[in-house]
Amino acid sequence: MKVTFLGTGGGIPNPKRNLPSIAVRREGELLLFDVGEGTQRQMTLAKVGLRREMKIFITHMHGDHVLGLPGLIQTMAMLDRDAPLEVYGPQGVKDFVNFIVKNFHFDLTFQINIYEIEEGVIYQSKEYDVVATWGEHVIPSVAYALVEKERAGRFYPEKAEELGVSKGPLWFKLQHGENVQLPNGRIVKASDVTGPKRPGRKIVYSGDTRFSDNIVRLAKGADLLIHESTLDDELAERAYDEGHSTPSQAALVAKKAGATKLFLTHISSRYANDASIMVEQARKIFPETYLAEDLMSVEVPLKK
Repeated sequence: MKVTFLGTGGGIPNPKRNLPSIAVRREGELLLFDVGEGTQRQMTLAKVGLRREMKIFITHMHGDHVLGLPGLIQTMAMLDRDAPLEVYGPQGVKDFVNFIVKNFHFDLTFQINIYEIEEGVIYQSKEYDVVATWGEHVIPSVAYALVEKERAGRFYPEKAEELGVSKGPLWFKLQHGENVQLPNGRIVKASDVTGPKRPGRKIVYSGDTRFSDNIVRLAKGADLLIHESTLDDELAERAYDEGHSTPSQAALVAKKAGATKLFLTHISSRYANDASIMVEQARKIFPETYLAEDLMSVEVPLKK
């Protein structure tokens, strides 16, 4: 699973930072979190693909997080995309997407399914869930967690052979946690030939928010916490008034949640020349802190 930061700025783009968007590539699927202006260009530069199976998750309805949707939808239509597109977000996202489709005068070549969400599990698949919780911004804003389900334990082929299961399709079933029946009627359980189940991976994206206990709970045990850090600690009062976080506040979320790594994003354009102060302040509380940069990619490895 790979996370690519398409845009790491906040409010106003600058030569180093586009507006917010994060791409998660998982098993051939693309999950986009926020779509700032110019996201389709960033996707092209990052080579993440515009035609693959895709879901979009919008955190809130401020322009720097959603105004890339018109261009992205038009670009995909011009490329004759035919795969459906799913868009999730808080109240208002449905009216916004419908307005784009109705008024921007392009021939839509694919279906768009729109879901206005509340807290809780908002999407489930066989392999992962997407969970949402409310942050604390000046308008309703959602934080998201991509939570993989447990994987089957390590498969031991020698144990399978000892129990009379020859290499072939039955091994595949056992490897994926299914019990199998042999020709003689004997049942071999997956637990007989595999180790303990292995935990899945977890990625959390804060959206725009002040320090939030909701997000601490959402980020519990996260492999990767992506948290906004708009203004440095010296501007904490202003950050609070505008519904944003400082590096130390983001670091405190990561520490309380027991996250493995923290990446700071949504960096104000006032730090266009040098944003190193963000990492310096955060690492005093949470050493495994990194500064997200546009087009940076981070691999999130499977847990052993």
